[in-house]
Amino acid sequence: MSLKTLDLLVFGIYLAAVIGFGVSFSFRKRTAKDFTTGGGRLPSWAIGMSIFATFVSSISFLALPGNAFGSNWNSFVFSLSIPVAAWIAVKFFVPLYRRLNSESAFFYLEERFGTWARIYASVFYLLTQLARMGAILYLLALPMQILFGWSIPVIIAFTGLSVIFYSMFGGIEAVVWTDAIQGIVLIAGALACLGVIFWTIPGGVSTGFQLAWESDKFSLGSFELDFTTSTFWMILVYGIFINLQNFGVDQSYVQRYISAKTERDAIKSTWLGSMLYVPVSILFFLIGTSLWAFYQAQPELLPSEITGKADQVFPYFIVNQLPAGLTGLLIAGIFAAGMSTVSTSVNSSATVFLTDHFKKYMNPNPSEILSLRVLRLSSMVMGALSILVGFAFNGVESALETWWALASIFSGGVLGLFLLGFILRKTSSRQAGFAVLGGVLVIGWMSLSAVLVANGFPQSLANPLHANMTIVMGTLTIFMIGFVLSSTGKFNSR
Repeated sequence: MSLKTLDLLVFGIYLAAVIGFGVSFSFRKRTAKDFTTGGGRLPSWAIGMSIFATFVSSISFLALPGNAFGSNWNSFVFSLSIPVAAWIAVKFFVPLYRRLNSESAFFYLEERFGTWARIYASVFYLLTQLARMGAILYLLALPMQILFGWSIPVIIAFTGLSVIFYSMFGGIEAVVWTDAIQGIVLIAGALACLGVIFWTIPGGVSTGFQLAWESDKFSLGSFELDFTTSTFWMILVYGIFINLQNFGVDQSYVQRYISAKTERDAIKSTWLGSMLYVPVSILFFLIGTSLWAFYQAQPELLPSEITGKADQVFPYFIVNQLPAGLTGLLIAGIFAAGMSTVSTSVNSSATVFLTDHFKKYMNPNPSEILSLRVLRLSSMVMGALSILVGFAFNGVESALETWWALASIFSGGVLGLFLLGFILRKTSSRQAGFAVLGGVLVIGWMSLSAVLVANGFPQSLANPLHANMTIVMGTLTIFMIGFVLSSTGKFNSR
């Protein structure tokens, strides 16, 4: 489609303004600590909006409506798990990291279990961030493809290069402030989209929702205690574990805890960011269900090549149905928010590389100039790798479910190790090592069993549980092995 001049103008101005605003913070950076924590100058509401924007990103903004359009509200159960994890975070995790006052989320693991634990956790964190950034870059490419007609790989590369430039100079202050702006813009844009859909649904909103209700589009999934499929309980349990991982051992969250002026501010920002996501996710699911009703009544408006690709329906609607100007603003907002979220991952990954690897093994006391160079070089490398991962996402059936599965695989062992150290104070380093080994074997089996069976292994070796349960079973395995070993005193040598 040919983009209206007004949309192009709005898109260009908004995007240039956001990038310019982010890069402007580079003129204030004097130390590596400013780059990674903002010098403790950030207000709680801005940090809270940044936590919210990290939750949202383009994964939620585009994939959640896609899930509601293609199936039902089963994925919304994930949002219900966030307040539970947030309560645990403000009760235990925030005070812990504020007390340690380390830029690294994995410093605590080294204190508890030794160097190997810090290396293990930091490496798997970097893998998780690569998967996350790849998913976001791919989802950003969907509306941009419809908008400009470019190929998805070209858009992923263009976006990734923009993120590299943005991340290398902005630092955490730029990330937090631009996140705050993007959060406000995206909420306003989503509300505007929902208003347009409501206004234009043939027969009115009540008729469309009645049809959706009769078609079971509002279902939260089966309430059976079945963890082999996407039941209510499976998604809830998965959500609690993955959000414990986010709040407990995710570097980007820990950086926000220590960027706040006080512990009280850190707690307030955590509650704001997490609780705001719940009603906003309802908004996203309403958009997806409303789009289903909209196109059910007017199937001729949706091309056949889009019909089977739920993730692309909302971007198609934005480009083809929204008023001129609003299309450009919303696409620019989605694009800039995705860039901001990816830059969060790039910034936290660069911080991990500097604090957990470079200072630890290469140069314990680097100058401020060298530290900033390392931060910027590692930002560039992570950005380049994320482009390659984004290429790998091209063509997946559901970017959201693929991201969930990858996050489950990479995060399970780290969360298990953290909870083992935090809850079981008597567990030794050696006992923790055996526990992690057992957990990694379980995670590997659950992740690869389908491949093994496809290559001739017995069907009895197949993982009977849903792929998202990988983080749950891996975490529980590590914790239970650690509990048994510490209770019996086996392998207690440190």
